[in-house]
Amino acid sequence: MLEKMSTNQRVILATVLSLLIFVVYDYFFIPKQPPKLNETNTTKQIAQSAPAPKADLQAPQRQTSAVSEHTGKLGSATLLHIKSKRFEMFIDDLGRIHQVILEEKRYKTESGEQIKLFDENKLPKPLELRFSDVALNEKAFKVPYTYHGPKSLDIDKKSDIVLIQNLGEEQVRKILSIYPDGHYEVRVKVKNGHKYFISPGYRPNVRVDGYTVHGALIKEKDGTITIIEDGDAKGTEIFNGAKIAAAFDRYYTTLFYDFTEGMNVVVSKDAEENPILFIQGSPELKVGGYVGPKEYETLKAIHPELTDVIEYGFFTFIAKPMFKALLALYHWIGNWGWAIVVLTIIIRIILFPLTLKGMLSMQKLKDLAPKIKEIQQKYKGDPQKMNAHMMQLYKKYKVNPMGGCLPMLIQIPIFFAIYRVLLNAIELKGAPWILWITDLSSKDPYYVLPILMGITMFIHQKITPTTITDPMQKKIFTYLPIVFTFFFLTFPAGLTLYWFTNNILSIIQQLIVNKIFEAKKAAQKEQHE
Repeated sequence: MLEKMSTNQRVILATVLSLLIFVVYDYFFIPKQPPKLNETNTTKQIAQSAPAPKADLQAPQRQTSAVSEHTGKLGSATLLHIKSKRFEMFIDDLGRIHQVILEEKRYKTESGEQIKLFDENKLPKPLELRFSDVALNEKAFKVPYTYHGPKSLDIDKKSDIVLIQNLGEEQVRKILSIYPDGHYEVRVKVKNGHKYFISPGYRPNVRVDGYTVHGALIKEKDGTITIIEDGDAKGTEIFNGAKIAAAFDRYYTTLFYDFTEGMNVVVSKDAEENPILFIQGSPELKVGGYVGPKEYETLKAIHPELTDVIEYGFFTFIAKPMFKALLALYHWIGNWGWAIVVLTIIIRIILFPLTLKGMLSMQKLKDLAPKIKEIQQKYKGDPQKMNAHMMQLYKKYKVNPMGGCLPMLIQIPIFFAIYRVLLNAIELKGAPWILWITDLSSKDPYYVLPILMGITMFIHQKITPTTITDPMQKKIFTYLPIVFTFFFLTFPAGLTLYWFTNNILSIIQQLIVNKIFEAKKAAQKEQHE
């Protein structure tokens, strides 16, 4: 069958099948929810020793199994409860941010509970401190921090708290300045200068799936961004003078940053080869931190470079400006759904000259289909002669066999970029569009959009010229709208809305092109007569 296909047909088929494989792989083979670690696995993970770094940095100690027995007593009690309009933060008696609960209405689970950012079993916690000295490190997990002040704080502005841990031969003082938007500054003073490491914490464990990137991100002093995805951590890696060290899932992050002095970041790994972040401490350390959603405007307000934590994968260089355009449209229109519709229209207008060229080329190829089939039948036993005659035919009628599919191939990176934008944008969470669509980051509850998307895809397919004559190929393309509809049933409504709008615009463009082509043919016919 493939031998009978033209180059144009093969490229189109490869393109469609690539998109199909991409969707199928995401749907079936990538876990949509992270597996929960049981207590035994967690203890094993903690008990593993960290590999030694190659540079002069010493590795942060992991807790031994003996220490983990004590964390049942320490690390579970709340030392301080901090609350703002945006979050609740719980600091435990080991001086760590044990849990953060997002308080805004849109940050709810499917069961209606407010989202908690951290898995109780995942270590380290944000602000967890580990000494290089094994004995001192074990002691540090047996001695609680002290805090003198109210056990509960409601904040609407910067609030300072001081946590102290007395270890005999050493004293640790953590001075925290916490802001209502979720960012903070931490100063760590180690009285006698013992070497230590402090962590921004294990990544939030709310949304982990195969659609998006999750793991660790380090922005180095020269601006280079290194991403270590879950499952890809090699062991101990060191980044000297880094600006940002972030652990993140699809929508949320916990991070440290220092845009002045930089940080020496050590990336270790857990039993599942997921990256674990620490930064090297000093007798008087000062860094900024943030725990919360990867909201573009929130991160930008803290520091513009923090927006680099919003990662879209391979097509980030296209996706970032596309998101900025979407954000600008949202501020103008006031609704994320209509912003998506308008952005889709703008993209189609920009690409129209290229699309028009491809569509006209497809029309010409359609008219040549009988002649192409005749050549294929005549020289089916001699591929070399068949290709030579085909090229002569294309030259005679001034048709580029790749003209119809090259514009399509050029548009694929744009499709994947907006695909990533609409999957990663936390701003779509809880964002309504019309009537029944109350959350563009979740599936359409009544499946109206996926069905309309499938119908419009089928209509577009029917009015689009094709040179495919093989019955089996025709069947494959006929069933594609059904297959895509099936997969889009569980896709975010925002993404389905984009594809549906794109199909509507494709139908309109195709009808216009069909009229243009028919008019040209009629004019040529009149000239010949």
